[in-house]
Amino acid sequence: MKKLSLDRILQSQGFGTRKYCQELIAEGAVSIAGEVVTDYRSKIAADGLQFTLFDAEWTYREHLYVALNKPANFECSRKPSHHPGVLTLLPEQFSWRDVQPVGRLDHDTTGLLLMSDDGAFIHAQSSPRRHIPKIYVATTHAPVTTELVAAMLGGVKLHDEPEPLRAVSCRKIDEHQLEIVLEQGKYHQVKRMLAAAGNHCDALQRAAIGGLTLDALALKEGEWCYLNAAQMALLSASEAA
Repeated sequence: MKKLSLDRILQSQGFGTRKYCQELIAEGAVSIAGEVVTDYRSKIAADGLQFTLFDAEWTYREHLYVALNKPANFECSRKPSHHPGVLTLLPEQFSWRDVQPVGRLDHDTTGLLLMSDDGAFIHAQSSPRRHIPKIYVATTHAPVTTELVAAMLGGVKLHDEPEPLRAVSCRKIDEHQLEIVLEQGKYHQVKRMLAAAGNHCDALQRAAIGGLTLDALALKEGEWCYLNAAQMALLSASEAA
């Protein structure tokens, strides 16, 4: 079990520069198991460490794996241009840890968004070779028809794609809603596919990634949670079949 000095632990968790973390410790702002620790040089077992800082309980995490129920009008960017960034919905120290969205949702698209500071995880989740299914619920402007469902399943041609794009599955939920499962992650894919099939997308929510569903996480819009090992395992599992 690796041991780190307390200032390095705080720095690794995004609480500021090493010097600033040393000052916090010296001021008595950090406690472990109810005891205030004022020596930043104290060597402490990092894995699973729980500590109190800023009157809040924290657990040491080597990497962050977070699920967010993204609201509308937030941008999946560290440098947003027209709307607030999704990082403003997370604790400030996550930005210090270089947490990034795993892929992107349009500013007006809501639903399940993964975020992490683990580059290997971000790359694996974003790779088209993984064929991870993502479930979307689309609200359409015109009523859903059997022809629309058939077009989404059979494939629609987009002007900048060499081959038609098709949904893994597609079903009518009600008169103006479709559930669409995709394995690709093309730019504005659901909206463009619906437009190419003769309809228009009025609202879009991502409801699941692999076997991890927004309903199971029970997050309200704007809420987030850490992912545990069992939830992480669901990210590569398919429940779409």
